[in-house]
Amino acid sequence: MAPGEARFGGLLTPQGRLLYDLFVVPHGDGAWLDVEAVHRPAIVQRLMMYRLRAKVGIALDDMPVSILFDARPGQVPPRPADGVWVPDPRLPELGWRGYGASPPPGAATADEAVREAQKLRLGVPGPTDWGSDKTYPIEANFDLLNGIDFQKGCFIGQETTSRMKRRGVIKTRMLPVAFDGPAPAPGAEILNGDLRAGVVTSGAHGRAIAQLRLDRIDGVLTLEGRPVRVERPAWMVE
Repeated sequence: MAPGEARFGGLLTPQGRLLYDLFVVPHGDGAWLDVEAVHRPAIVQRLMMYRLRAKVGIALDDMPVSILFDARPGQVPPRPADGVWVPDPRLPELGWRGYGASPPPGAATADEAVREAQKLRLGVPGPTDWGSDKTYPIEANFDLLNGIDFQKGCFIGQETTSRMKRRGVIKTRMLPVAFDGPAPAPGAEILNGDLRAGVVTSGAHGRAIAQLRLDRIDGVLTLEGRPVRVERPAWMVE
């Protein structure tokens, strides 16, 4: 990895299901692993198990992580006086991630709801959608968001991941859906006639992320009796 670069990926179970997502950012002789704070102890414990006898140090770091984005993706942020900004490796529209970096002039501070609204607008799922040990990374679109390298060597869960890609047996994916009115609770069913087409995993007013069966997304879909339409993002090109 080159300085100023980041990689998106995840830790999987041996059966190939997604446990945690993470960003890898080069730092000195090692790397930062950017993960959700609530999962840090569990991730460190798992990495310690995989370390075996390698002379690798793994430690928690409380350095602040920031996210910078605007409505004009592709702009290069100014060089910070401190810390590091790296482009989000998933999509240009997701902006940059900052590590110990001060915000550039003119930047406005916002809460996490703004970040989640941006991801929902783009149709990018997150940990709330895939949970832990429930979803295969391809179902969460990791292969379309630069989260899987099919040329990479062995990794935990590789056999299932590779087989799904090689055989083309991807039956479900997480897709954004649009509807009128408030978001339903996670787990609400989306129907194609009388057939179950999928479930909502997260959402807001008028829009949600849903895990859908790809063979049932054509036709008239309903959500709690309301019409619902699938809005496949432009980045979702298989």
